[in-house]
Amino acid sequence: MIPPPTSRRPIRSRQARIFRTAAAWLAARGVRPDTISQASMGFAALSGLSFCLSVWLPGGAGGFLLLAAVGIQLRLACNLLDGMVAVEHGKGGKAGAFWNEVPDRVSEIAILAGAGIAAGLPALGLLAALGAVMTACLRAAGAAEGLEHDFRGPMAKSHRMALLTGAAVLGIILPGHAGPVLAITLGLVVLGTAWTGLRRARRFLSGLQARSDTSP
Repeated sequence: MIPPPTSRRPIRSRQARIFRTAAAWLAARGVRPDTISQASMGFAALSGLSFCLSVWLPGGAGGFLLLAAVGIQLRLACNLLDGMVAVEHGKGGKAGAFWNEVPDRVSEIAILAGAGIAAGLPALGLLAALGAVMTACLRAAGAAEGLEHDFRGPMAKSHRMALLTGAAVLGIILPGHAGPVLAITLGLVVLGTAWTGLRRARRFLSGLQARSDTSP
């Protein structure tokens, strides 16, 4: 991931000492941002698979749900660290634009589809994944037109992942109720991404119109 500073998602934890230290440690050992982005997909795949295993192997449901939650958080940590290594430590490469976007889309699909299977509603998981991808596509399309990156919610990536992490933990606390909890969570993601997509689409169109009005 190699976004220029003006295109970076505003994240408070970027200033946390633990992440600054981790980014410096990775950069000092020559770990490339692209490698960290690739690792984020691995953690997302682990999370999605763990969601699936929580119903395929119900005897270990609690452990798999915990692993799913940890996988989500490690995916987010990679999303944070790859940008920090690229920007703060100047380790970005030529393929950064690719690794900035594609791993996130793969990760969203893996996690949300896995959660859908765990909820017993795979179609709902895929619908949530579609909403997540569409919101990201609207942001990327606007940026490609020279507009400011639009990271607004109410169901941006951090919000989706926080909800799913909470749902996984709640499923551990309420044994036997993980399916309904995940179903409700995915329903919120679908509604939230639809709202988010509409907000981003309106800003995208407004930006294009404003540019057209000011052009000679």
